[in-house]
Amino acid sequence: MALRTLASLGDLSGKTVVVRCDLNVPLKNGQITDDGRIRASLGTLNALSKAGAKLVVISHLGRPEGKPEQKYSLAPVAHRLAELLGKPVAFAEDTVGGSAKKAIAELGDGGVVLLENLRFNADETSKQEHERKAFAEKLAAFGDAFVSDGFGVVHRKQASVYELAQELPSAAGLLIEQELDVLERLTVDPEKPYTVVLGGSKVSDKLDVIGALLPRVNRLLIGGGMLFTFLVAQGYKVGASLLEVDQVDTVAGYLAKAKQLGVEIVLPTDVVVAEKFSGDSKHVVAPASAIEDTEFGASGLGLDIGPDTAKNFAAIIATSKTVFWNGPMGVFELPPFAAGTRAVAEALTKVDGLAVVGGGDSAAAVRELGFSDDQFGHISTGGGASLEFLEGKKLPGLEVLGWQAQ
Repeated sequence: MALRTLASLGDLSGKTVVVRCDLNVPLKNGQITDDGRIRASLGTLNALSKAGAKLVVISHLGRPEGKPEQKYSLAPVAHRLAELLGKPVAFAEDTVGGSAKKAIAELGDGGVVLLENLRFNADETSKQEHERKAFAEKLAAFGDAFVSDGFGVVHRKQASVYELAQELPSAAGLLIEQELDVLERLTVDPEKPYTVVLGGSKVSDKLDVIGALLPRVNRLLIGGGMLFTFLVAQGYKVGASLLEVDQVDTVAGYLAKAKQLGVEIVLPTDVVVAEKFSGDSKHVVAPASAIEDTEFGASGLGLDIGPDTAKNFAAIIATSKTVFWNGPMGVFELPPFAAGTRAVAEALTKVDGLAVVGGGDSAAAVRELGFSDDQFGHISTGGGASLEFLEGKKLPGLEVLGWQAQ
């Protein structure tokens, strides 16, 4: 079976469509700091609205403990969604209660309502299938069809992702189609040279994807907090830098495997080392092999790749035809330690081929550093989902829509 798309649902004029989006945007003091995921949902919502459907939009935000928490309310998202759609968006103050039922009953053709945070109901993420199914049945009662377009959650077996797709005629939205098209280009006969850039804090989060990608790529560039476990695997000392001691042997195994496969794993040659974890901390550039030889000694913290490494990474990226990047190169939220991430982002904008920013922190970083989405080949909306796809894992939210891994 192939992935079911919007066309499989037929004429939706006058019908009510429940649309699962991923509107899990970052908030600070009740204000949205990055609306990328909302904007990514517009294509599907506009297409369905133009077709005359009544839209019941559902999403989660954050990780409330199965009960309402004001800081996780989707109310600010409803306001921003209305601005971006250029039309009113009704907001229901609950998910399957009286407010939701009233708002949906008042919908006209092409109208949009956003229900409150799905995770205010514990059954959404329950490990018990019958509890998820019961919640999915309540959501299904609102619509004639279901469109799944929250790529960031397709690796989760949750009520609004998996069971709901079984309760109604269901299909993937345009965003999921786009994400799959790009990710399949990264896994099925990608154009060479193929470079993967991995960063972020924990190497343990990336081990599976490293193992899956090694046979496919030409170069693997390592930055972020995870680089220090690689340095220790090579026999270097890293001071007080982030380190996963229990992963050193595993990383050493991957270094050996890469050599066997002829894949170049490129590690930083220099690192920005700070006295403490702070934006105003004293810091110096040190060779990656001599982090503890700085004035900070064994208490020094590596918080970014160094300038020589940034130039080298950028040069390697520039000669690539396919690039996948997941994870910042340093603590980009603190200006003194953002240069490495900025250099990688800048290099990706100049790739003559496919350049993919792999969601999550990387997507937030490029926007925070002043880059726009259209400067890149693709910015994925699903960090974890993207990685699991590349690892070749089963993604229940896609399989329930007819998709099968190649």
